[in-house]
Amino acid sequence: MSKMSLTADMQLQLKDYLERTKHPELITTYLYYVEHKFSLEPMLFVRDKLVYQSTPEAIRLLEKDAKLWRETEIKIGYVTSSVDELTKKIYICPFTGKVYGDNTHPNPQDAIYDWVSKCPENTERVGGLRVKRFFISEDPEVIKAYASKNKPKNPITKIVFSSAVNGKLFHSKEAVIEDFKANYLKRVSLVEVQGQSRFQIEEHFMNFIQDQLTEDKIASFVEMLSEIAEFGTYVEKWLGEVEQES
Repeated sequence: MSKMSLTADMQLQLKDYLERTKHPELITTYLYYVEHKFSLEPMLFVRDKLVYQSTPEAIRLLEKDAKLWRETEIKIGYVTSSVDELTKKIYICPFTGKVYGDNTHPNPQDAIYDWVSKCPENTERVGGLRVKRFFISEDPEVIKAYASKNKPKNPITKIVFSSAVNGKLFHSKEAVIEDFKANYLKRVSLVEVQGQSRFQIEEHFMNFIQDQLTEDKIASFVEMLSEIAEFGTYVEKWLGEVEQES
């Protein structure tokens, strides 16, 4: 059994945790120690109810599986658009570039739905009917491209990025990622991750947790604390509980 050591900073953090936690248990205290020792920042992907080890890890794995963003094309050009400097959200026809703004039309979502259902350039069909497909964007850079003063003389095609999470358009991959981080990730503690059944743990992170929750590592943790006088009361309590269970 490898011997653990406790830094002065970690000793202070553990002491603080134990003092502010009512009836601290061995496993939860150990998980608190593991989280801080390895500088873990578990993040819950709210939509999929899946916990990743950190924000960078969530982004890396989702990008690897093409579940974060996709490249797509939009048209900007020959159809007059209702967009101005006060527009915060737009609905875009992918076939013509026709746009309705949240502040320039009383019901822009119904308007774009009606437009694409009749749009002559919409050649996509399902069951003989036009596909009622359109884009949504709240990205200021995308919206700016549709403002009348920026409207090109001839229609152009522009590459933008579609969020695989909410379908909204952004001007760059980085903007998609920032939206994802701000709206779809929630920080959770390692204790919360381990002691619940509401969400799942990403495979690699689960393997890491299981590797830490071995009897020898927990025993080494207890032995380490037993050598520090201020943790003696807690260690005695935990050992007593273990004896009662066995």
